[in-house]
Amino acid sequence: MPTPTIDRTLDEVLNLAAAHFKVPREKLKPDDDFFKTLGIDSLQALDLLTRLEHHFRIELPDYELQGVSDFRTLANRIQSRL
Repeated sequence: MPTPTIDRTLDEVLNLAAAHFKVPREKLKPDDDFFKTLGIDSLQALDLLTRLEHHFRIELPDYELQGVSDFRTLANRIQSRL
C-alpha cells in the first residue's frame, strides 16, 4: 500500500476532526490552532489523537506531540510515522 501524500494526510486529519467535533469541514484550516478552532481542552485533544492513531494505524509518542496545536504540524507528525 503506498504511503499517502502529506496533503492527503492533512485532509484526512481535518475531515476526522470536523466529523468528531461536529463542525463544518470548511471552517477548519491547516494552520488553525485546533484548541481554539474546535474549542476543545487537552482531554478532548487526546481523544482526537487516539482516533487519529487508530485511523492511520500508528502510534504517536507524547514527546512528538508536545507543543503541537495546529492541524498541519499534526499531519506532518502523522506522516512521518506512515
